Amino acid sequence: MALDIKTNALDQRRQTFAHIARRLGEDRPASRYEEATFDLQPGGAHHYRPTWDPAHELYDASRTGIVLADWYVLKDPRQFYYGTYTIARARMMEAAEKALSFVEKRNGFAAIAPEWQDTIRFYLLPLRHVEWGANMNACSITDLGFGAAITQATMFTATDRLGIAQIIGRIGLIAGGGQALDEGKRVWMDAPEWQPMRRLVEDSLVISDWFEMFVAQFLALDGLLYPLVYDLFDLAGQAHGASSLSMMTEFMVDWRDEVTRWIDAVLRATARESDANRDHLGRWFAHWEQRAAEALAPLATRVLGEAGIDALAGLRGELAKRAAGLGIPVGQ
Repeated sequence: MALDIKTNALDQRRQTFAHIARRLGEDRPASRYEEATFDLQPGGAHHYRPTWDPAHELYDASRTGIVLADWYVLKDPRQFYYGTYTIARARMMEAAEKALSFVEKRNGFAAIAPEWQDTIRFYLLPLRHVEWGANMNACSITDLGFGAAITQATMFTATDRLGIAQIIGRIGLIAGGGQALDEGKRVWMDAPEWQPMRRLVEDSLVISDWFEMFVAQFLALDGLLYPLVYDLFDLAGQAHGASSLSMMTEFMVDWRDEVTRWIDAVLRATARESDANRDHLGRWFAHWEQRAAEALAPLATRVLGEAGIDALAGLRGELAKRAAGLGIPVGQ
């Protein structure tokens, strides 16, 4: 008996979900990032206003002075949704774990000059608390922000900051065990050089406008803190045999370079929208960049000596140039 097998080709009526097709058109296949992001936030009628903030809807664009016609213009150039994010971070953490284990196994921290070991414990270990503050701010933006394009990225960032705090804690254990971490907390609470930063972190936690919090944390503070600590302090440490620390903090350097792409994309799209948005961004940046510079000045002087203030001034110039390139008015 002969079998005659036939196949029929069925054409899809559309390439993606209806709500995505309304944005992109029915003939354009959507990426997984687009399907996991666009219009993910619930909209329309909500049953009630939140009892903890009855002046606003549950999802309310008026919680910030920034106004956008479409909040989904704040797309993430990294194309991170849960799957791609976890894969990327797993790879980075695997490399970080190998570096930490190598230094610990080979007792690499002991090869650093003793006086610089003390310096590292002074400037690095209290950063656990700064990273905790950044985690809290990112969580707050996720809670109050508008549009899944921004809030899912800030939630990923909140997780990143907790992970960075854990890496710093692991370095502290390698550098002196639990006593080093206890000393790091004491320095954070009591050392005069750290009190301006501690006050800045605490003030940032109560910023009412969530987009101002975004500018304060991710542009102003991180834009000065990360290059100062992980570039300039690290470079100074090379003269004291601190190459093992460079290995252990490589995660932070790679993360900073990656996350900067997302921060810049968000701010560029926001500034492009209107003069009013640019005015808000300019005022917020001017205020919080000044606060960040004042908070970091004692640390820069403590670690780099007389060259610290000039080094910090150079970083401020680079950050101002970056902000201007994003369309943010500088010098307001």
